[in-house]
Amino acid sequence: MLILKDPPSNFQLPPHNEAALEMLREAKDYESTVALAASGAALATGGIVHPLGWLLFGLAYKPLVATQKLARLEKLTAELLDEFKSEGIQVFPVLKVEDKNPIDLFVRFERKVHLFISIRSIGDKEIVYNEAREVLQIKRKDKHGLKVWNPCPLLELADYEKWLSKNRDLFGMSSREATKTPSAKVLVLWPPTKAADDHNSHLYSEVGSMRILALRRKGTAFVIQQEEVTEFIKAWLAKYE
Repeated sequence: MLILKDPPSNFQLPPHNEAALEMLREAKDYESTVALAASGAALATGGIVHPLGWLLFGLAYKPLVATQKLARLEKLTAELLDEFKSEGIQVFPVLKVEDKNPIDLFVRFERKVHLFISIRSIGDKEIVYNEAREVLQIKRKDKHGLKVWNPCPLLELADYEKWLSKNRDLFGMSSREATKTPSAKVLVLWPPTKAADDHNSHLYSEVGSMRILALRRKGTAFVIQQEEVTEFIKAWLAKYE
């Protein structure tokens, strides 16, 4: 069993669970309002009020993708809280990581498991893993050829795991919990983006009853579809109960 240090009496976790969900909704609504008012008087006169959620979350993503990204984070956070709240889940959205893309979701089941989740959607395309080059590539359905996916989500996920060990005090974790808790790095592909279904069989692993693409680049990252997230977390938890 992992032993946790006692955090200071005034310790506060980063925004998570219901509070973070409300901030995601505020940020998404703000982004939508800005898009609708882009040429109107409200934006020109500063009539749109910046909610707290926008200040914390909205600025983390490029304006052109922020609304969709925040909507996906809101949907997935709500689903996870609904499914796992009774099991003590902590869902931390949009954690800033130095000069890299933020951690979309850090999911913590205290003293059980950690999950680092990156949500990606790049349109109606398939994702292919090039084993020889150890890179993810993007295949357009209407064109021949492949292009390398940059920045590489697999390398980002590896960086996120390192970031946690250096910033464990944000979560009141002991060094042991941060480094020894079983963790999963998960790339969630949001429709219509999906992984190609013709990868070599040795690239797949069994997690519970699921057969999942498990790519080894600076550790192992699992590649799943959006609709598989809940089932995957259930299976991952079951491994360590």
